[in-house]
Amino acid sequence: MNMAETRQFGDTKLRGRLTHDESMAKHVSWRAGGRAARAYAPVDVEDLAAFLRTLPADEPVCFVGLGSNLLVRDGGFKGSVILLHDTQAAVRLEEDGGATPLVYAEAGLASPKVARFAANQSLEGAEFLAGVPGTIGGALAMNAGCYGSETWEYVVKAQTIARNGSLHIHMPDEFDLAYRHVALRGATLGADEWFVAGWFRFRRGDAARARSLIKDLLARRIESQPLNLPNAGSVFRNPPGDHAARLIEACGLKGYAVGGARISEKHANFIVNPKGAGTAADIEALIEHARAAVEAKFGVRLVPEVRIIGEAAS
Repeated sequence: MNMAETRQFGDTKLRGRLTHDESMAKHVSWRAGGRAARAYAPVDVEDLAAFLRTLPADEPVCFVGLGSNLLVRDGGFKGSVILLHDTQAAVRLEEDGGATPLVYAEAGLASPKVARFAANQSLEGAEFLAGVPGTIGGALAMNAGCYGSETWEYVVKAQTIARNGSLHIHMPDEFDLAYRHVALRGATLGADEWFVAGWFRFRRGDAARARSLIKDLLARRIESQPLNLPNAGSVFRNPPGDHAARLIEACGLKGYAVGGARISEKHANFIVNPKGAGTAADIEALIEHARAAVEAKFGVRLVPEVRIIGEAAS
C-alpha cells in the first residue's frame, strides 16, 4: 500500500509528506524504473533535517530534484528518497557589498526559474540555466552547464545538509571542481552532505537582452533535442575535444532500440522512452551498448552523466 502520512518518530514530528513503496517512474524524467522503499517530501530545510535525523546510519539516501539525471533500476531502491523539487522554493536577491547583489536559490527550484529571475533583475550570465533540465541542487551537485557556461563559474557559496541534519556553508575553494564533477574535499558529497541552497553572482546587464537570450537558447533546445519525449538530457559527458553525440551517431546508433526505449534520432546523446514503455533495464542496456560501440570503434570510453541507483529486477 502506498500511503501518505505525517509521521512522528520518537519525539520528532515531521511536517512533510512520507510515502512507502513509492513509484520512482513518477519522479524520474525517463518515466521508468522501480520503487523506493520510502520517499519524503520536506516542507523546508528544518523539516528535512528532522527527517534525516530519524534515519538509521546505514540507511541508503538519495536526493531527487526533477529526476532528469537519474535512473532507478527496476528492482527498486531499498532506502529513502528525498524529493526536493518545490515550485515554491525561495529565490531572492541578497546584498553583500559586492558589485551586484547575490542571487540566493534553494536546491528544489528548477534551474530555468533562476535564469528568468536573474534576467528580470537586470542581471546577465544566468541565461544558460534555462537550458539545464533540473533543479539548482542538481546543477550544484554536478556542475551542470550548457552553451559554454557552467554552474560553478557563478557560485559564491553553497549550503549543504549533513546526514545528521546539520547545515554547513561552503566556499568554492572547498571543492574539487571540473567538467560535470563536484567533490567536497575530505568528504563524499552525496553520501555525507547534500546541497540545499546556493548563492550566485551574475553581472549587471540589460533585462530585455537577457530575456531575449533565454528565448533564443530555448529555441535552440527545441530545435536540436527530443524534448517532446521522456528523456534525461545528455546521457554521456563529452570526451575531451569531441562530442558524445557525434561518436554515437558515427556508430550508426540513432534510432537503435531496446524494448520500449531507443537512442534518439534527433540527438544521439539522448535516450528517449516514448509513452514510458521502456523499462529501466532497457535504458541501461542502451547506455551500455552505446558505450561499448563507441569504445570498440574509436577507443573512447564514454562516461555517463546519468546516475544509476537501485537493484536489478529479480
